[in-house]
Amino acid sequence: MVSQNEYQVTESDLDHLKQWFSRYVQSFYSADPVVQEGLVLKEKHSFRVCDEILNIGRKMDLSKNNLRLAEVMALFHDIGRFEQFARHKTFVDKKSENHGQLGVKVLEQENALAALPADARELILKSISYHNRLSVPEDESHICLYFSRLLRDADKLDIFHLVSTYYYADGAERSAAIELDLPDTPEVSEEIMACLSEGKLISMQHLRSLNDFKLLQMAWVYDVNYSPTFQMIYERDYLRKIRDTLPATEGIDRIYARLMSYLKENIDASASVKEKQHES
Repeated sequence: MVSQNEYQVTESDLDHLKQWFSRYVQSFYSADPVVQEGLVLKEKHSFRVCDEILNIGRKMDLSKNNLRLAEVMALFHDIGRFEQFARHKTFVDKKSENHGQLGVKVLEQENALAALPADARELILKSISYHNRLSVPEDESHICLYFSRLLRDADKLDIFHLVSTYYYADGAERSAAIELDLPDTPEVSEEIMACLSEGKLISMQHLRSLNDFKLLQMAWVYDVNYSPTFQMIYERDYLRKIRDTLPATEGIDRIYARLMSYLKENIDASASVKEKQHES
């Protein structure tokens, strides 16, 4: 459990930062429908990640102060996306720039976190810079690892919601912003299948098709950190929803079964720990 008495963020601080966020995002609003669609997509995503991080945090009995701290991280985790899309017309980092690092740069240049204590500012900026990495550096402080992993879990939960809803929307217009400009072709890369068969995470650099991207999203369960997140992924049936939109092959069936087994094992392990705690 993380300390409950550090990194003060008041309700007034949070309200001020929410107002700043809305003004900043609206400054990018565009008459270009493609740009506007992308900006609104990320604006809504940011608010939903706030909801998800609060969902997880409350289940983990975080204090009100630490819930506010977590919400600030969620609110700003994709702040770099707005300048990225307005400038480059893409959310693909390798075609533009790293949106986590850009977000840190924006917040520092705009002095957006000036009202917060220096230690809280540093923690928020680090969590944002780590949220889109393949993994969080293990040599970070306990509290940085704790909140960085919390943010990554919340971000994944909403992306699972977003993509599973999108993939199921028959007849809907394709969104390059969601599909990251990847071709919707039938094949799946052998390299991706090999990584999944070995229980490894997939780098964005290896994606060749939308099917590859779907498999990468399913593999995110290997990077989930907290038991409430595992439980919500299972209850919301995200893995099956994504799997149903992939080719019906034995290889993908095996990978899906492996991922579901991993998900259930973590839920069962968490339930066992809680049961022992209750007995003691």
